[in-house]
Amino acid sequence: MDWSQLFNFTDYAELLPLVTNSLIAAALLGLTGGLIGIFVMVRDSSFAVHGISELSFAGASIALLIGADVVAGSIVGSFVAAAVIAALGSRAKDRNSIIAVLMPFGLGLGILALAAYPGRTANKFGLLTGQITAVDDTAIGWLIGITSFVVISLALIWRPLQFASLDTEVARARGVPTRALGIAFLLLLGLAVAASVQVVGALLALSLLVTPAAAALRVTSSPKLAPVLSVIFALTASVGGILLSLGGTLPISPYVTTISFVIYLVCRLVGGRRKAVSK
Repeated sequence: MDWSQLFNFTDYAELLPLVTNSLIAAALLGLTGGLIGIFVMVRDSSFAVHGISELSFAGASIALLIGADVVAGSIVGSFVAAAVIAALGSRAKDRNSIIAVLMPFGLGLGILALAAYPGRTANKFGLLTGQITAVDDTAIGWLIGITSFVVISLALIWRPLQFASLDTEVARARGVPTRALGIAFLLLLGLAVAASVQVVGALLALSLLVTPAAAALRVTSSPKLAPVLSVIFALTASVGGILLSLGGTLPISPYVTTISFVIYLVCRLVGGRRKAVSK
């Protein structure tokens, strides 16, 4: 194996300024993914991330085919998936069935659009596995807007959403609008997924929206510390992945997912050791 394909920092100083937008995008995604990922885990919605990402990929692919804005297409696809899941999946069993139907449909539709797209192969491949240099000023504008909206919205509904996520029945009995909160969460998740697709690709959005939060919850159950650790882990994976991928010839996603997995593995070992000691 030629290790220079993975790590080659010969011209690193010259290449680094070229990915300024990508680093900003990674930081924004790390913040968004780390925060919303906590609710993804608590609400057992990891499978939903996959389902929404496939429709987001389809929307982005269709936008690429017709010459529309790819980020806008990705958002539309995510919203369609989130709306369908919210409308038809009130129970966990129904929700998982709907997502299982959406995933192959979205992936097939996206691949069909990419097959018909006459442009560069790199553009096609990047929607699935991520692109390090494709984050232009327009995309940064979208990401700043998405991140701001998601973070502010989460701040406004954090406490009731947390209550509804931990104990839905009790929250409903106390007058918390659990149904409306569930829909709002899915729409925010759709936005976060659409943003993630632009950097890590549709197939590996879980690496920013699930794995960091899963790692954080392995080492702490504190409702205040867990989101902080989740954001730190997501930032480390996203920004670190871009910095490493800049020195190689592979897409960004293998670096991001590897860092994210290593963090999770370490947290799992630490959490397991703590439990063993406490017994």
